Amino acid sequence: MGHGPLFSSAADAVAGVADGATVAITGSGGGVLEPDSLLAALESRFLGTGAPRGLTLVHALGLGDRDRRGTNAFAHEGMVRRVIGGHWTWSPRMMELAATDRIEAYALPAGAISLLLREIGARRPGLVTRTGLHTFADPRNGGGRANRAAREDLVELLELDGAEHLRYRPFPVDVALVRGSEADPSGNIGCADEAAVLDSLAVAQAAKASGGRVLAQVKRVTDGPLDPRAVTIPAALVDAVVVCPEQWQTYAGEDDPALSGASADGTVHVDLDDPVRAAVARRAAMEVPQGAVLNVGFGMSAHVIDVLAAEGRLAGSTIAIEQGLFDGVPVSGDLFGISRGASARVPSTTQFDLFGMGMLDVCCLGLAQADASGSVNVSQFGGRTIGPGGFVDISQNARKAVFCGTFTAKGLEVDVRDGGVRIVSEGRVHKFVDAVEQITYSGPFAAQEGREALFVTERAVFELTPGGVALTEVAPGVDVERDILPHMGFRPLIKDVRPMPAEVFRKGRA
Repeated sequence: MGHGPLFSSAADAVAGVADGATVAITGSGGGVLEPDSLLAALESRFLGTGAPRGLTLVHALGLGDRDRRGTNAFAHEGMVRRVIGGHWTWSPRMMELAATDRIEAYALPAGAISLLLREIGARRPGLVTRTGLHTFADPRNGGGRANRAAREDLVELLELDGAEHLRYRPFPVDVALVRGSEADPSGNIGCADEAAVLDSLAVAQAAKASGGRVLAQVKRVTDGPLDPRAVTIPAALVDAVVVCPEQWQTYAGEDDPALSGASADGTVHVDLDDPVRAAVARRAAMEVPQGAVLNVGFGMSAHVIDVLAAEGRLAGSTIAIEQGLFDGVPVSGDLFGISRGASARVPSTTQFDLFGMGMLDVCCLGLAQADASGSVNVSQFGGRTIGPGGFVDISQNARKAVFCGTFTAKGLEVDVRDGGVRIVSEGRVHKFVDAVEQITYSGPFAAQEGREALFVTERAVFELTPGGVALTEVAPGVDVERDILPHMGFRPLIKDVRPMPAEVFRKGRA
């Protein structure tokens, strides 16, 4: 490991990836830290020669553009045999391979995957944690198997000092594909211009500890040594460096200095134009106390940031995102997960450790399905592998989880009036069901541990209690017997029901 790295083309760097190799990659949605040139070279080699075949692909966060980039580069029948992924939706073609059992598909919590790579990199016996207990990752609930082709036990249940834990089993990593902004002549890798550093060091460690190779993509080579404080991956871990001057910071642009930590004006461009989404976000934001450490998820729950900004409360909160960023102005859409003008940037592995220690006071996350026990599903529907991303790591370790969503879906039309709502057309899909298809958040486990959970919709608020889900608030203009109970797969506990605050129902951004 004392030799210097080989500077090479992307094609030469991936030429040694063997059939059956386990390939771990770093990156996040929207092209963040994605080693795109290495991925493209590996795909080109397969399409041109039929090799390498039978790969195992490991990635913690989702990568891609729902078309051709990111993990889409591996979504060719025969190229991969197994995928262990934290989030899948950026690659519909990979989801299709999983749905038709043409690959072995596993979905595990993103944090568990990143931290397992770190443990592999330290040659420890896997990741032992309580994260994932009683969810789909628990071997009693499938152990992360996402289709019928997935048969191996990747997770086992342990009892230590009288408490249950999960052990995510280690495996050898043959190739690591990582990225940085720059490499120095010795091969040290830095990420000065990147929007996040993610789990790049853990990915590299896992390969080197397994006797594998680390292939790094960078935009430039510095004239002299990097400042040691700027090194993300030491040269001793790097086997090949591929210089890609055309490398973009994200899919959105070549370089946005505010995304790599430079100063930003701190202005949140408030998006509360949709009155239904705004009503849900305003009610959810009421659960965020002054000074709270907060995490928000993709979609409707992300509007909680808009509400806090509009109400002048954002400066009093600390935002912590699983990609390793604190504060700043979170980016929406396909670049969700990064921030402009962040106050701190740590590896995502460190951030997941901080989540595990209980740093989060509140998380506001999405709501796709919930059942009578208070369990939530966001990770698999109708056999389609979605993956949880950081949802499990976040929701299971926050003191309070606020799940945000419309009460029904597909065809729902709601008229938000000042002070209340009117259901114009009911959605065809019920979100509150008798039993969720997959457990991404365990209501009974949360209740047992004394963690709080609320379910906020445009017409009602439900609360997790030791006895199950209770209806606690109803929007003005909504009738329980007409607008709520007929559209649920279970009857909630009903007692001490009060009106939802009228101030959440208003049009406009204010």
